[in-house]
Amino acid sequence: MIILIAAAAENNALGKDNDLLWHLPDDFKRFKKLTSGHPIIMGRKTFESLPGMLPKRTHIIITRQDDYFKEGCLIANSLEQAVELAGTSAKIFIIGGGEIYTQSLKIADSIELTRVHANFEADTFFPEIDTEQWELVDNEQHEADEKHTYSFSYLTYVKK
Repeated sequence: MIILIAAAAENNALGKDNDLLWHLPDDFKRFKKLTSGHPIIMGRKTFESLPGMLPKRTHIIITRQDDYFKEGCLIANSLEQAVELAGTSAKIFIIGGGEIYTQSLKIADSIELTRVHANFEADTFFPEIDTEQWELVDNEQHEADEKHTYSFSYLTYVKK
C-alpha cells in the first residue's frame, strides 16, 4: 500500500523556503505513529529540511544528482526506483515535497492529509485532490488550543 502523508493548508500550501509554515505537535506525533517501522520516500529538499534521520524508518531519497549520498539512506533517481527500493513493505509512505506528491498521486492507494484550517503564502503546494478519484473515508476535527495555533482536521482518502 502506497500512502501519501502530508499537512497542507486550505490553499494546499505545504511550505516556504524549505520550511514548514506551522507547528502542530499532535500532527508530528501522528506522523511518527503512522510512519514508524515503514519506508518513507521523499525528495532531496524534503530530506534536507528534516532535523535529522527519523528513527525506525527506512529513508529513501529521490534526487536527480547522480553522486548524491547520505549515510543510512537509500538513493533513487525516480519515483519508480524509490518504490522498488522500498521492497515488499506492507505500507510505503510518501512524505514530500510537492513535486513528489504530484507524481505519486497516480500510484497511491490512500492519502493521510492533515488539513490546516488557514491559508498561507508558500512556494510548495500539495496537489488538488480530485473527488472523482478519491473518497474521503475519515474526518477527525481538532480545534486550536494552547499548543496548536490553528485548527486542523485529519482526513483519510482512499482511491475509488
